[in-house]
Amino acid sequence: MSQSVPNFLLIIADQLRADHLACYGNKEIKTPNLDALAARGWRAERFYVATPICMPNRASLMTGRMPSLHGARHNGVPLPLESNTFVDVLRQAGWGTALVGKAHLQNITDTPPLYPRPEDPPTRGEARAPLATNDYGQECGQWWRDRADHGVQLPFYGYEHVDLAIDHGDQVWGDYGRWLQNEHPDIAALSGPENAISTPDYALSRIGQAWRTRVPEEYSTTAWIGERTRAMLDHYAQEQQPFFIQCSFPDPHHPFTPHGQYWDMYKPEDVSLPDSFHLGSHPLPAHLQLLHQLRDEGKAVKHTPTLFACTEREAREAIALNYGSITHIDAEIGRILDHLEHTGQADNTIVMFMSDHGDFMGDHQLLLKGPLHYQSIIRSPFIWFDPRAAQTQGTSAAVCSTIDIAPTVLERANQLPYNGIQGRSLLKLMHNDAQTWRSGVLIEEENQRKLFNTPIRTKLRSLVTPQHRISLYEGGQIGELYDLHADPLEQHNLWNEPDAQALKTRLLCQLIDTMMAHSETSPLPLAIA
Repeated sequence: MSQSVPNFLLIIADQLRADHLACYGNKEIKTPNLDALAARGWRAERFYVATPICMPNRASLMTGRMPSLHGARHNGVPLPLESNTFVDVLRQAGWGTALVGKAHLQNITDTPPLYPRPEDPPTRGEARAPLATNDYGQECGQWWRDRADHGVQLPFYGYEHVDLAIDHGDQVWGDYGRWLQNEHPDIAALSGPENAISTPDYALSRIGQAWRTRVPEEYSTTAWIGERTRAMLDHYAQEQQPFFIQCSFPDPHHPFTPHGQYWDMYKPEDVSLPDSFHLGSHPLPAHLQLLHQLRDEGKAVKHTPTLFACTEREAREAIALNYGSITHIDAEIGRILDHLEHTGQADNTIVMFMSDHGDFMGDHQLLLKGPLHYQSIIRSPFIWFDPRAAQTQGTSAAVCSTIDIAPTVLERANQLPYNGIQGRSLLKLMHNDAQTWRSGVLIEEENQRKLFNTPIRTKLRSLVTPQHRISLYEGGQIGELYDLHADPLEQHNLWNEPDAQALKTRLLCQLIDTMMAHSETSPLPLAIA
């Protein structure tokens, strides 16, 4: 390949909301390296997830397709191995492809699923051939711990090299955990809440959502992922091969265990709560009111990965610890970008930064993530820096989606997309051509759990337009409609307001039309009939 063929470095943080970066307006956090990257490149102000859930949105990133089509509908359903990904296209075209860190395209635990339940109607087999457990346990942390020879089968969704990090906090397995146990067993023995430095004044520690780890920051997953990414840069520099590297940090996802200096870099009493923590004068939607009621009655379940209504102290702790982890990631990103310069690859490497979804972080007095599509959970950062395209700078307020990344990379790599990609190349927006851009983005969500006292598993669809967000839950029992211009904090649900019924009808029709536009087009027909 010629020297003009670009390299790609995609950096992903896990569960990071857009406004937890200084370049997205945060006045308290320190993210100088990402800020400098954004200043030199292009930033999407309104970048939305295909779904605010880890596995399916990461699968949408890889395929450029919505969860209802690629098959990973929710956590627990792996992305089928036969799926075509944009990384497959690059690998087949001659790029070296490497994944360092978190993948989460398959299940990371072997915990049994929550459905079907005994009361569900019986079935006989599957509409499609069931996924083979052995093929889809490649990311299962327990298998990595129990089987010394367990690993991923290459190529892994297009990646010909994988250094895997599975799970969160300071109890991460995969290649990272194996390295730590084999090379530094004394450090590995320091991990986990049972070995943590005591923090009796932290409410999140008492519910198992945070602990002050004894693992030094130089042995953290963040540091290891940075080191392995730099090693891959060295490898491709030596081979003189163009590359696509995904550098994927498991932080700042809960449980919150920022290492070393990053634990108390930010004080809970000093950070600001999101404006929506202070509730407005309008009645709360019934499903949000239920979560608040459970908290006020002491019945909230706070130790699982599922959302819960939090106290002010819990929100402040989560924000402060989250900031610490983000600043640690930013520092490691700085080292990676410096190494790009050192190896001479910087002038031909496109650098992207994003997260897989957000976190409530006190928004509407909630923590973690769950099926309420507030901006804090569905809006994530996206930064693109192309050193060979000076015109791709600035910002855009157009509504963008996770599914847009695959066609964007393929267009910049001068590779044709495969049939079935649903996203649009962002290069058009970067070149200030927004005349024919979409009028709204679709967001899907499906869960294994029954939430909000509904008789069925929680499933919803949302449409976000330049001015509105409308969300409809299956069964029609719950609906939300917000005017994001007049009500950016999403505190006045217009769903049942008499004056908003014509608007609701129009947006529901647009939601239906958008869902139809995202129906399947693959495979192509073999004949007319």
